Amino acid sequence: MYRIYLVEDDRVIAKTIADKLTAWNFTVKCTQDFSSILGEFVEFQPHLVLMDITLPFFNGYHWCQEIRRVSQVPMLFLSSAAENINIVMAINMGADDFIAKPFDLSVLLAKVQAALRRAYDYQGQSHLLEHNGALFSSLECSVTYEGKKVELTKNETRMMQVLLENKPNVVSRDTLMAALWACDSYVDENALYVNITRLRKKLERIGLREFIQTKKGIGYTVK
Repeated sequence: MYRIYLVEDDRVIAKTIADKLTAWNFTVKCTQDFSSILGEFVEFQPHLVLMDITLPFFNGYHWCQEIRRVSQVPMLFLSSAAENINIVMAINMGADDFIAKPFDLSVLLAKVQAALRRAYDYQGQSHLLEHNGALFSSLECSVTYEGKKVELTKNETRMMQVLLENKPNVVSRDTLMAALWACDSYVDENALYVNITRLRKKLERIGLREFIQTKKGIGYTVK
């Protein structure tokens, strides 16, 4: 069952959308704390985000950028500000689509289903990334290699996802710390090193030795 995170401060609109999506067997979470949207996103781990533009504290563009720092989850903007400049800005910020208010709920449903199909290859189960025989599932928080499987913590899952999504490029320490910061309250270089070390040990247990490479003074990559 797909999880959808709905960022909409109009409670009537939010409930209407949530009821429609729930009726189609989606699990929907509406934002509770508009000052901590990134924290709620990381905790819920949604498959798709519906984002309004005008929000308390910070606008949807800001939160789109924050989410894009740690995830490539599909994101659809919902807004009554449907001028071309807003549509262009939303797409440039990392949104996958823009739906102008008012909209027909059946159109919204169709766009949500289409975005999920594109993002998850019609699998309907898990988001998988493969590299040199290692199969990573961000939904199951696991890595499988040659028939052996290891479970990952939330931090380890986030690091693996960022490293694999950026392969073969080197991921900077700052980028990885930002990804971990989304899971924890504060992360410094020492905490990053500890998390990387633990992840490497887990991968070694299933035969993935030296899977994560250190590029001295730059960051990390996968081989």
